[in-house]
Amino acid sequence: MTLDSSVSELRGVGEEVSRKLEILGVRTVADLLDYVPRRYDDYSQIDEINKLKPGMVTVQAKITQATGRYVRRGMHVTEAIASDDSGSVRLVWFNQPYRTNAIKAGKDYYITGEFGMRRTKLSILNPSAELVSDFPVNTARIVPVYRETKGLKSAQIRKLLREAIPLVRNLPETLPEWVIEQYNLMPRSAAFEMMHFPADAKLLAHAKRRLAYEEVFSLSLASLLNKYELLQKKAVAISFQEKLARDFTDSLSFNLTDQQRKAAWQIYQDLAKTTPMNRLLEGDVGSGKTVVATMAAIMAVEQGFQVAFMAPTELLARQHYQTIQTLLKPLKLTKKVGLLVGGLKKSAKQSMQKRIKAGDVQIIVGTHALVQEKVTMQNLGLVIVDEQHRFGVEQRKSLQAKAEFMPHVLAMTATPIPRSLALTLYGELDISLINTKPQDRKPIKTSICSPNSRAALYKTIDKELEAGRQMFVVCPLISESDSFPAQSAEQVYEKLSSRDFKHRRVGLLHGKMKAADKESVMDEFVRGKLDILVSTTVIEVGVDIPNATVMLIENADRFGLAQIHQLRGRVGRSSHQGFCYLMLSDSTQPSRRLRALESSTDGFALAELDLEIRGPGAIYGTLQHGALDLRVAKLTDVKLIAAARSGAQAFIDHQENLLHYHELHERIKKLRAVTNLN
Repeated sequence: MTLDSSVSELRGVGEEVSRKLEILGVRTVADLLDYVPRRYDDYSQIDEINKLKPGMVTVQAKITQATGRYVRRGMHVTEAIASDDSGSVRLVWFNQPYRTNAIKAGKDYYITGEFGMRRTKLSILNPSAELVSDFPVNTARIVPVYRETKGLKSAQIRKLLREAIPLVRNLPETLPEWVIEQYNLMPRSAAFEMMHFPADAKLLAHAKRRLAYEEVFSLSLASLLNKYELLQKKAVAISFQEKLARDFTDSLSFNLTDQQRKAAWQIYQDLAKTTPMNRLLEGDVGSGKTVVATMAAIMAVEQGFQVAFMAPTELLARQHYQTIQTLLKPLKLTKKVGLLVGGLKKSAKQSMQKRIKAGDVQIIVGTHALVQEKVTMQNLGLVIVDEQHRFGVEQRKSLQAKAEFMPHVLAMTATPIPRSLALTLYGELDISLINTKPQDRKPIKTSICSPNSRAALYKTIDKELEAGRQMFVVCPLISESDSFPAQSAEQVYEKLSSRDFKHRRVGLLHGKMKAADKESVMDEFVRGKLDILVSTTVIEVGVDIPNATVMLIENADRFGLAQIHQLRGRVGRSSHQGFCYLMLSDSTQPSRRLRALESSTDGFALAELDLEIRGPGAIYGTLQHGALDLRVAKLTDVKLIAAARSGAQAFIDHQENLLHYHELHERIKKLRAVTNLN
């Protein structure tokens, strides 16, 4: 048997077990070894029977023959007596009739289970029991607990791993010997054995440190290699024109914040170099990233370059197009801005493609339609990608391939990234941060609401609508679903328009509508022809309606913290006070996450909390499709992250050949695609 062998070659893995392992992503023996426990239960403390206290206990004792019987309603009960030198205790198993024949009377067993009262008698209930040996699997040790699926429990997974131990001990090393020595790391084979069958807490901690180090080391190395590859490429310098920058800022109807000015200056400095810019503009919702991006775009346009401004949805692309048109109107540059999205009529699309090819349009705003072969750029110098994580790497590369030289890249995200996550993911990427909002914006008032308070809430909201403001109502579903009981947009639209707000103008927007219908509804809302817009999360990012001041989120407990923060950012985008109401599914106590949203409007603080509560995957999933796969590393471990990043840099400085480390090379290949903005 080898690491590449199917798990079906392990003893005890038939067709059914093999199918269930596949549900967990385990197909080969290597997958099984790589299946990291989600937690551990410590059963290593062995107690004498006469000293047992209620709770989980482990004893070493002889078991007298087990007896089984059926009781009322078909339940089967198996009972036995376990004894050591200090006394005896009753063992009870429910609906495990096989125990009767499996127990070997008079043999020594390790027994682990819940010690407590059962029908006026103290007993150990449903214990694990295995013969005393040098290598117990389910008892008398620190026991790993795995993510399970129906019909496949951790005990079965541990049994299979026990059989694979000889292969664990022969696992190939993935890191250079000097890295292991310099950073005091456990060998990889020992680390995997200790992860699955830890001898003690200290060795488990060493194993976790080794595997966590390798996770961060791999990410850092991928990020560094991307950076050095980029440094080899040439871009055309776009020099800073002070008069143009001043003319633009003077034409604005508002003052830029200090952080907007700082971010714009950092971008201008990057554009002036002959190495391609690779900058992430990270700003909380409503912080004014589009203005900064437009400042970069006009500098490129002034010097004869085209700018591709790519957004993930037509809705957002149209919003950006309108915003940029408004910003450039005083400078009389609106004719240089064009929109190219899939929803355009064929003739309009062909006309725009001709204008782009001729260079008449210099700022092209669009969706993935920009990467199509029919679109020919004349002189692409700058690529701006909003919510870049929503695009595949190949789509971004297709867009860049339209340039004769490497274009400068400015990526933007409204998802606040905790510093530790940004450092690990994009450690070698230049980051500009905007975490303050324009001075005239008031903090959004957020309230958690019980369904019982709906009538009173609607009265409060109606007063706001009476004053001429508008409201979003966001639902987790488009249509009703038996498998996911929650408010649907269609259902809520019907109720509001025919009953609760029948005196108001109510619209419906969701992802399954035709592009023209979506555009029509959104246009009505923008022009104030609708008071209420019932929607799904299609309005999560970028939608800018200054007159909208109320956000009602139905089944708020079904949404992630970061997602609610994004939705909340759709209101309060003017001098009017914004309100966000989080409607619970029922009257139970709200979660810690929702309470945090009620007390804080700081997206970065909330992202840190999400990281603490749900781990990096929760945040990373909203950032970019790909496999961050930090299963062991904790982003709060600053020392480990620093050591792993230092090791990755040293790996490059040593001029190590990555091809000499097959597994590491394969992982780095995947991670370079995940961490690369280019």
